[in-house]
Amino acid sequence: MPPTSIRTSLELLHPALQADPEGLALCLADSRYSFADLDRRARQLARRLHDLGLRAGDRVGIVAANHVAHLDLLLAAPKLGILAVPLNTRLGATELAEQVTIVTPKLMLADDEALPRVLPLAIATVRISDHDAWLAGVEVDASAPALPPVEGLDDDSIHVILFTGGSTGRPKGACLPYRQTLGNADDTAAAWGITAGDCAIQCTPSFHASAHVLSLPLLRVGGTVVLMPRFEPAAYLALAERHRASLMFMVPTMFQMLVAEPTFAATDLSAVRFAISGGAPCPPPLRDAFAARGIPFRQGFGMTEAGVNCFVIDDAEAARHPDAVGRPMPRMQALIRCADGSEAGSDEVGELCLAGPQICAGYLTANGERDSSLHDGWLRTGDLASRDASGLFRIRGRLKDLYISGGENVYPAEVEAALLQCPGVAEACVFGWPDARWGETGVALLVAKVGSAIDVAAVREALRERLAGYKRPAVLRVVDSLPRSAAGKVLRHEARALHAAATQAVAA
Repeated sequence: MPPTSIRTSLELLHPALQADPEGLALCLADSRYSFADLDRRARQLARRLHDLGLRAGDRVGIVAANHVAHLDLLLAAPKLGILAVPLNTRLGATELAEQVTIVTPKLMLADDEALPRVLPLAIATVRISDHDAWLAGVEVDASAPALPPVEGLDDDSIHVILFTGGSTGRPKGACLPYRQTLGNADDTAAAWGITAGDCAIQCTPSFHASAHVLSLPLLRVGGTVVLMPRFEPAAYLALAERHRASLMFMVPTMFQMLVAEPTFAATDLSAVRFAISGGAPCPPPLRDAFAARGIPFRQGFGMTEAGVNCFVIDDAEAARHPDAVGRPMPRMQALIRCADGSEAGSDEVGELCLAGPQICAGYLTANGERDSSLHDGWLRTGDLASRDASGLFRIRGRLKDLYISGGENVYPAEVEAALLQCPGVAEACVFGWPDARWGETGVALLVAKVGSAIDVAAVREALRERLAGYKRPAVLRVVDSLPRSAAGKVLRHEARALHAAATQAVAA
């Protein structure tokens, strides 16, 4: 191996390549890749891009379901100094064109499903189906760098431009420097106890920060990632049993689908050390289903702009405090601020603010410039949280979601948690709605459990025991499904639009 330099220190695989280059790094369908294989592919991609005229600072977009090409791009970045830009496969043609205008990629990688939206952008494009053959045409020497060292590349250089989930509005392009992507991998592995013996299935899409949750920390320490192009519950369970998966991460909607899968109870999950949920609070019945299988379940919290993993909690505390996300990750600072800017007291709800080296370097603006994400050195997350006397943090919802009814603050996440305890309710989305008397009152959209129906009167009665009057929604509306982002987050602004349309239809 070449001696450590500033560039090798920015190489995600460097520790694993030093320890076990032939160890199993990645499985995708019937293909298996060692760490040496992945490094070779990254060298080939860097050489290909260089030969096409790309240089440090140029951007390469990818619009594709989970594929080894996503990793190729992340791992090739420090070898050439280019920036990886994963883009949402669910974007419409206009939305995709808007984001491409902001990031101005020199090249696009696209799968067959995305090609009809990518080709009209008039950007040089490589089909994912041709990607392996495209790389194979390049010969590289594993004992020497594929390209000369990149001048000026350091921890603060941008590694990835990643658009946020956009659950409350238009997504923003967060600029993730190497200090964030590699720091998150190192700190997550250390804090969560991830080792070279661990294996996880990545079923969440790479165009969100989900790859940073477990896949990159695993690869950093020499563990194994099993990549699913798309999530399918029965296939996930079969892979978990086959590969002896020891770590599980997905969003609550996926966990619900997993538990509802008929083969869930019979699947051998004895190797799983813990499951962690992200993207939204996880309903208690899901935690109970995993507890019945003897699998510790943790509530996670992360942000594209901050890590992505922000907190750590051990299995014992997670069992005692299932609604807590834990304590800040190593090197992460967290505080809760009241509306007047003062620090909140114990169990007082306020805005969660974060600081540390795992905070992004700002957002890309509409004209492609970078805008700072910090205020007095702190990232204002827009999330409401509280911290108890022992130092455990709990997420209470989004600041923008809070509404005031009769002068009292109402936190939708609290109301939703109560609704999920009511008979027949599988999912709930609560938001404020204008009211002539109270200023705002609550509206709840409810989805029934499979095979059940929701008795609205029974739900109202159950809420009387759980919530104060001003917190109880004035409107309970049963819907077939809730609008969600690809990351599994409920799109509250779209839920509002659904309610508005239904209200107008009734009025007409």
